[in-house]
Amino acid sequence: MNRFGIIFCLLVIMQWAWVPFSVAGPYPPEADAVGSHAVSMDAPALIAWATGYDDYSVGADVDMIWQDPQKALGKAEGTSFDIVALGRGGSITLTFDSPIENGEGWDFAVFENSFSDLYLELAYVEVSSNGIDFVRFDAASLTPSPVPGFGNLDPTDVDGLAGKYRQGFGTPFDLEDLAEKSEVISGLVDLSSVSFVRLVDVVGDGSSLDSTGAPIYDPYPTAASAGFDLDAIGVSNGASYPAGEYTPPEVPLDDDDAGFSGGAGCFLETR
Repeated sequence: MNRFGIIFCLLVIMQWAWVPFSVAGPYPPEADAVGSHAVSMDAPALIAWATGYDDYSVGADVDMIWQDPQKALGKAEGTSFDIVALGRGGSITLTFDSPIENGEGWDFAVFENSFSDLYLELAYVEVSSNGIDFVRFDAASLTPSPVPGFGNLDPTDVDGLAGKYRQGFGTPFDLEDLAEKSEVISGLVDLSSVSFVRLVDVVGDGSSLDSTGAPIYDPYPTAASAGFDLDAIGVSNGASYPAGEYTPPEVPLDDDDAGFSGGAGCFLETR
């Protein structure tokens, strides 16, 4: 087993041992759970994928092997390794052959490479029609305390941030959610013609804030491929959410319902 396989298996083992929450939050749950908004990479609604990139600004603690932006182009792979890492506080902008339009439902989905439903690395999402003026989606984080480097967080405590779902499942974004933003009202950003999607890594120590000014926590510190790991961005130009309108969970999650997955992948993907 190579170095990266060993690191991957250690992450799986340590995240399984750390389950810091017992009460579900108000936002959609993990992939495959009732009420989830997770978008499968094979969803028929996905009709196009990012074809180019601009302004890859890598943050701290990313080995060269993870610094290839080409890995984020085309269809999502749904694996742990075919990604570009943003690094701590890094960013990247992806471009599209045809602009994303503001349809009736969600318009695009961002895919990360988490190997489980709980080990989530997050990023802000911003869009632009001219590549200069960007507007950011509102983000919410209710994670109550810092998350260690090999720790987990509850996806029902997170909304409006990329990285909410495990590999193979994207976080959907609806351009209509930006309609009341000043950049849109003034005409700086045209939601009928979005050609640029920028992802900005959330630094998970609480120094990054959500839209209410609350700290955002995700696994910190991490190394080698620190920060958000981008697999792909898929476009739907308007689609229904996979599970329809969600209902906030009424039953608290316990260890048996934590949604762990990925243990088998440790052995299948790294030997």
